[in-house]
Amino acid sequence: MNAVAPQPTRLADYTPFSFEIDSVELTFTLHPTATRVRSKIAFRPNPAATDPTFFLHGEGLNLISAHIDGTPVTPRVTDTGLICAVPDAPFTWEAEVQINPQANTALEGLYMSNGMYCTQCEAEGFRKITYYPDRPDVMAPFTVHIDSDLPVKLSNGNADGDTWHDPWPKPAYLFALVAGDLVAHSDTFTTASGADVALNIWVRPGDEDKCAYAMDALKRSMRWDETEYGREYDLSVFNIVAVDDFNMGAMENKGLNIFNSKYVLASPETATDRDYAFIEAIVAHEYFHNWTGNRITCRDWFQLCLKEGLTVFRDQQFSGDMRSAPVERIGNVLQLRARQFREDAGPLAHNVRPESYIEINNFYTATVYEKGAEVIGMLRTYLGADLYRAGCELYFNRHDGQACTIEDWLACFEEVAATDLSQFKRWYSQAGTPKVSASWRRDGDTLHLSLSQEVPPTPGQPMKEPAKIPVVLGLLAGDGTEILPSTLMDLDSPNLDLVFDLKDLGGGTAPDHVVPSLLRGFSAPVVLDAALSAQDRALLLAHDTDPFNRWEAARSLLREVLVAEITGQGTSPEQVARRDMVLSALQDFCTDESLDPAFIALVLTFPSEDDLTQAVVDAGLVPDPLIIAQVRDGRMAAVGDGLKDILTRYYLDLDPGPDYTPDADSAGKRALRNTALMLLSTPQDLALARAQFADATNMTDQLAALSVLIKGDDREAAQAFEAQWREDRLVMDKWFMISVASAPASEALQVAQDLSRHTLFDWKNPNRFRSLLGGLIANPAAFHDPSGAGYAFVADWLIKMDGANPQTAARMSTAFETWRRYDADRQALMLEALDRIATAPGLSRDLGEMVSRMRGD
Repeated sequence: MNAVAPQPTRLADYTPFSFEIDSVELTFTLHPTATRVRSKIAFRPNPAATDPTFFLHGEGLNLISAHIDGTPVTPRVTDTGLICAVPDAPFTWEAEVQINPQANTALEGLYMSNGMYCTQCEAEGFRKITYYPDRPDVMAPFTVHIDSDLPVKLSNGNADGDTWHDPWPKPAYLFALVAGDLVAHSDTFTTASGADVALNIWVRPGDEDKCAYAMDALKRSMRWDETEYGREYDLSVFNIVAVDDFNMGAMENKGLNIFNSKYVLASPETATDRDYAFIEAIVAHEYFHNWTGNRITCRDWFQLCLKEGLTVFRDQQFSGDMRSAPVERIGNVLQLRARQFREDAGPLAHNVRPESYIEINNFYTATVYEKGAEVIGMLRTYLGADLYRAGCELYFNRHDGQACTIEDWLACFEEVAATDLSQFKRWYSQAGTPKVSASWRRDGDTLHLSLSQEVPPTPGQPMKEPAKIPVVLGLLAGDGTEILPSTLMDLDSPNLDLVFDLKDLGGGTAPDHVVPSLLRGFSAPVVLDAALSAQDRALLLAHDTDPFNRWEAARSLLREVLVAEITGQGTSPEQVARRDMVLSALQDFCTDESLDPAFIALVLTFPSEDDLTQAVVDAGLVPDPLIIAQVRDGRMAAVGDGLKDILTRYYLDLDPGPDYTPDADSAGKRALRNTALMLLSTPQDLALARAQFADATNMTDQLAALSVLIKGDDREAAQAFEAQWREDRLVMDKWFMISVASAPASEALQVAQDLSRHTLFDWKNPNRFRSLLGGLIANPAAFHDPSGAGYAFVADWLIKMDGANPQTAARMSTAFETWRRYDADRQALMLEALDRIATAPGLSRDLGEMVSRMRGD
């Protein structure tokens, strides 16, 4: 590791900045290697500050000159900024610096992407542009002048020629600048109060025909935010720019959102249904930040969940309204369990609001985003829709133009609901996924239901206080009749005992058998341990009125069958009978013609290999990724054979024909048809997939068929796809990913090694890098090959990427976070890879912190 360990930043040490800013004026003279940035900033002392030091952040800057009120000064410059003596009164600071955008491979601050100038300033990139108090609680209006001969020059706010003025005070992390040879896909929007807004999506020439869906999503987002939250847009123009080289998905800079191209550009031939759904959600997310993140921002980076968790919840609400709410909810939970539950269970566990960090970029995590959204959802569940809306209104009205904390947010809801949320606040301060256990017994016509909770220890938090957990439950009779509709129970102590009069609930007659439907809608981000028999879960699958719990029942039945086979118990008479029962339950489920095809597709989708790995660990056993992959493939083939008639009917009846539309209904039908294709296909029978690959008129169907063919070791299909699409950079990202992720485990590493030498493998492009390495990581049997070659391959590339783009390297390094799950030999090999990364020359703070936390240093 580094000789001198970097010192953490702590929430407890927060102090306000010494000065406030009345205005910021920036002038950029753009040049690929020698851009000049002149700043003129009006400072005044902050009466709330305790430290009078004038310190401005700055990294990698060549200071040309500095003036205070027109008088030259000579600040003391360090690697992290500058310090200067200043008046104890309002003053004007002026400075000029020179920077090199072309050499900026980290893609933070001002950098170049294929001849285009663009910026990424969150979290701390602005300090690489000019000297400034680069912290979120320092807010000011910006005026920006751009001097360049490039045809398009953009920044935040409203334009007056090449000058942009943003009247709304903002922190530096929301600053944006783009300049390049771009064309616009344009439209207009009229707000609820009658203001006209010019809308533009700026892309490279030739991409303008791929922007229609993103524009439609933007307009729907704007209208939805007015209707659901009462929030109107507040400038005369809203710009989006698509950038090929981008570390993130997108960035919410005020009035000028910068997007990774993959989340803007779409056509039926090149984008999948999943791409369209992502575009819709991410466009909405970044637009919704206009209020939850921009007009009201974070006091400090420890409050990151205040803008991100809240805005994720808002974009999830939007997607649920635009598409199928149950399907969207299940998708959100799948992502939460796959990413955040794993994070909570390992060495990277941290609070929704962390208490310290070494590198803030490492806390853009599933815990902050996805778990943060779940916390907002629980708040809404407790208070109800009306009080939640009232609390949001108070928050917007009270804190507009401010940098806020979690306490500011919760205080608004305490006020409108006249309630105490101090226990609820533990969701922000305690790491770990709570475990809720449920048991019940019947005493005549009375049902006694007992709930208990346990919050497991996590690094730095061995002991936990009880969480406040909303448990939404219902009761079903043995014939499937719902006798208790969804009811909210508050599990706010270690134990909760509930008593139900079954005779009263049954309308005078107590049912012979009762099945609880627990945690409906996944009402809290917890692990539920309930003593439900396989027969009870089959009943829930067939009759529960809660779609989430119908899906959960099917998921748990499939997982149980698979884990039994993985652990060598699948041939026992009991397990054979259970396997047959599960197949029968799925057959019965598939006869319900009222169901959404997208929902059926989710029910028929098998648990992932990572999900099964955790299930084996939860059973107290050591997982073998090779066995898990083999059993999963075999059981999928068996279910495909058992449901062959039903799946064949789905496949034939849901043929979409040549006309493609990205709407949710059509996407759901394609999802079910392609799920049927996957279950019907085996390496010995690829005829259906070959026919679909040859005849596909859209990327969704072509890529689904290609995945099946690559898994069946059909290399000709992979070569044909490359030949067809090699000129399309976003489609080739898909090809790099699927070529490795779907390859047979015995070949995937060799495929990855070969592709790393491919002429189209631009490893400095984050999308291409993530596609290749992510493909191998998404193929657990290959990544966890007993030889350790998969670990070595990923470690080599992380070390190389760290020298160019530390953020991307750090985020990909989480592939190693689960090393404690595995056998001693694999653990040793993974630790060897982590040790090699840790001792690499010039290791960045980003990657160094991640490796240290994963190793448990």
